[in-house]
Amino acid sequence: MKFTDSPVIQLQVRDSQLSIQQDNGSFHVGTSVWPCSLVLAKFVERWAPSSPTTTTDNPYYDLLDFHTRCRRAIELGTGCGAAGMAFHLLGLQDIILTDISPVMPALKHNLKRNKPVLGKNMKTSILYWNNKDQIRGVNPPFDVVIAADVVYIEESVGHLVGAMEALVSDDGVILLGYQLRSPEADKLFWEMCEKVFVIEKVPHQDLHPDYAYEETDVYVFRKKKNNNN
Repeated sequence: MKFTDSPVIQLQVRDSQLSIQQDNGSFHVGTSVWPCSLVLAKFVERWAPSSPTTTTDNPYYDLLDFHTRCRRAIELGTGCGAAGMAFHLLGLQDIILTDISPVMPALKHNLKRNKPVLGKNMKTSILYWNNKDQIRGVNPPFDVVIAADVVYIEESVGHLVGAMEALVSDDGVILLGYQLRSPEADKLFWEMCEKVFVIEKVPHQDLHPDYAYEETDVYVFRKKKNNNN
């Protein structure tokens, strides 16, 4: 793997700084840092309580309180690891970072590179969204599912939505960083998600002021309740 001539992304997360090396010369989109991962990470940094007592005027306290609850989390399409590592630094300790096998060398390279900042070896797993054995292998359900910039190919949308539904617990949340990449994939994704999830769009003014790009959004998904129960 060659990282030469690919820019390094420095991401400040409170008192820590992540240094994320890209491989822009590879044939896999996951070896570059995509904007939505940074937007999602900085949104969480803005609102995640720094301690269990930080409750003043925080509309996202319950959503992002990673201190008083032991939450299991998984990230889909982790790529170089920007969002997942940031979430860990913000208090989400029990998290599995997943991607397809060709992207794993870039992810593991960056986890090793940032281990002094992270303070631990973070868990990783190869996960193809259409592989039910791999989904079962990570032992769902999860309280938090993280995904950023994962909707860009129409053919993968059904597998993605199916994986999200299978992985998130009935009372869990999916935190999604989103940017329109393909009109066809975008249309299908929202049509499928609206059948399964209650969708909340985070107001742009609630994003981090330095990471509130006009074309990028953050969403919160929750499973629809089964009306038959």
